[in-house]
Amino acid sequence: MAFICEKFSSSRVILSSLWHRCNVVISNQAIITRKRHCVNENDHINHDIIIAGGGLVGTTLAVALANNRALESKNILLLERNNKHEYQQREQYSNRVVALNQQTRNLLSSIGAWKHIEAVRYAPVRKMQIWDACSDAMITFNEDYLANEIAYIVENDLVLHAVDKQLKEKSSVEVIYNAQVEDITLPAARGDDTLIKLQNGKQFKAKLLIGADGVNSRVRQSMKLQYLKWNYDQMGIVATVKLSEPTENVVAWQRFLPTGPVALLPLTDSLSSLVWSMTTEEAKRLLKVSEEEFVDALNDALWKVYPKNGIVESGMAALQQLLEQFSLQTGVSRQLQPSISNIVEGSRAAFPLGFGHSTSYVANGVALIGDAAHRVHPLAGQGVNLGFGDVTVLVQVLEEAVRSGSILGDTIHLTKYETLRQRHNVPTMLAIDALHRLYKGTAAPVVLARSLGLQLVNALGPVKKILMDHAADSPRIR
Repeated sequence: MAFICEKFSSSRVILSSLWHRCNVVISNQAIITRKRHCVNENDHINHDIIIAGGGLVGTTLAVALANNRALESKNILLLERNNKHEYQQREQYSNRVVALNQQTRNLLSSIGAWKHIEAVRYAPVRKMQIWDACSDAMITFNEDYLANEIAYIVENDLVLHAVDKQLKEKSSVEVIYNAQVEDITLPAARGDDTLIKLQNGKQFKAKLLIGADGVNSRVRQSMKLQYLKWNYDQMGIVATVKLSEPTENVVAWQRFLPTGPVALLPLTDSLSSLVWSMTTEEAKRLLKVSEEEFVDALNDALWKVYPKNGIVESGMAALQQLLEQFSLQTGVSRQLQPSISNIVEGSRAAFPLGFGHSTSYVANGVALIGDAAHRVHPLAGQGVNLGFGDVTVLVQVLEEAVRSGSILGDTIHLTKYETLRQRHNVPTMLAIDALHRLYKGTAAPVVLARSLGLQLVNALGPVKKILMDHAADSPRIR
C-alpha cells in the first residue's frame, strides 16, 4: 500500500505541475565541424543557441532550427559527448529500431531527412493487434482510422544518418563531438547568457541552452528541478528474429503477459524486431541461454495458453451480448500471431526500464527536450515520438519569439512550449504507466476490469480513432 501511495503522490505532483503550467500561458581530442565563431575578451565563444546532446532528438532539433526561415541566421552549437558515428548500411538489421508515428514522419520530411530513409529501408505498420494472455480480450487498430500508415519501423542508426546528411548542409550549425561538459552556469537574470565549460577548457556562451542529453541530463541537473522517477525492476530484451514462414509482414503484435508485454515489429517478410519486457532476473537469464532455448521461450510467450477464470469469461460474454444488442461489432476476427524459427546471431541485448518526468521543462534561458525531460515504458512505442514532438513545438515557439522581437531564452515564450508539451506528454505518460501496472495483475477482478475495457474500446470505432489520433499527433501553437 505504501508503494501505491508513493506512486499516486508522484502522479499528483506531475498533474499539479501540468495544471500550473496550463494556467501560466570534450575531451582534448574533440572533433569540431562547421564554421568558426569569434572569441570575446574572456575566451568565451558566443552562440545564439547551444544544444547539449547530438542523438536522434538533439540532431533533429539542430536541423529543424537551421531549416526555419525565422531562425536560419542563428548561430547554433551542437555538443555531442560521443565520437562521430559513421553510418554503414549492412544487410543485417540493427536490433535498435524505433516506431515513428505520422507526426514524426512529417517532421523528418519537412527537414528533408525522410527521403534518405526511403532510399534505404523502412517497414510500414498497417495493423496492430494487442491481446491479453489471461483472457480472450483483444483490440485491433488498422490504417482505416488514419490517412496513412499507423507507424514506420526504422533503425535508430538510419534515422540519425538521414538527419545528419541534412545537418551537413547547414552552415549555421557547428558540431563538436567528444564534448564532455564539465560545468554549466545558468543565467542569473533575464537576458543573461548561459555559460558551458568543457573538460578541455573551452567555454561557450548562448542566449538559449537546450538539453537533449538523455535520461541522466547534465542540463536538467544544473536546473535543479524536481524530477520524478521510478524503476520498474524490469528490462527490455531486444533482438532481430526470423519468422517461421514468410508473410506479408505489416502487423505489429503485442501480447500482455503477467510478466510483461512481448511485441513484434515488422522489418521484412521474414524478419521482425523483438521488444520483450520482463523481470531483470529473467532477462539476464535469457541473455545467457542458447539461441534454441531463447526461441522456445519466446514462442511460449507468444502462444502459451493461460488458465481462464470463469468470472472473467462470464463477464466478457455478458458484455458481448450487450454490444450485439446495440449492433456494436468490430467485424474483425483474431489474426494468428507468427511463430519464430530462430534469432539473428548476436542481436540479443537488454536495457533497464523506468519512468521519469521533470515537473518543469524550462527555466530562464534553458529548455529540456526528449529523454532529458521525460522517460516512459516502451510498451506503447511512444518514447522517441514524444521527443520529436518536443522538437516540433519548440521550433514553433522560438520562431514566434524571434518574429515578435523577443530574446530566445525568454521564459514568456519558453513556458508556452512547456505548457503545450506537458498537456500532451503527461496524459500519455500516465496512461502508459497505468497500463503497465494494470496488466501486471492476475487477480480476477483486475483481469475482468481490463478485459472488459479492452473489449469495449475495440467495439467503439470513434474511441479507437481518438486514441490513434493522439498517438500520431502533437499539439501546435494556435
